[in-house]
Amino acid sequence: MNEPEVSENQQGVSALLDQGTIFEGRLSFEGTVQINGIFKGEIFTNDTLVISEQAKVIAEIEADTIIISGRVEGNLFAKRKVIMYPPAVFRGTVTSPSLKIEEGVVFEGASYMPRH
Repeated sequence: MNEPEVSENQQGVSALLDQGTIFEGRLSFEGTVQINGIFKGEIFTNDTLVISEQAKVIAEIEADTIIISGRVEGNLFAKRKVIMYPPAVFRGTVTSPSLKIEEGVVFEGASYMPRH
């Protein structure tokens, strides 16, 4: 059987933890990773993390860019930016030079915006 083609909306995604996936531990990666499942633990990257609508993440996250549409609990440290789109629900702290929260997002926590 041939490998499935990467669909247009997944281009640029180097790894995918899809719905139905439950992962616990420490995740380090290069490139863009999208989480659609459940993740608990720590995530470290110098690249981009995408947390989709279906995802539930409880983690300490350190990344260049973090994009959230799902449920996230924990502390986020982003070197470049954090963007939250509805129906995201976030509980924790965000440390990033740039934070964008779209209308409709639930944000319970604190944000810190260090200057470089």
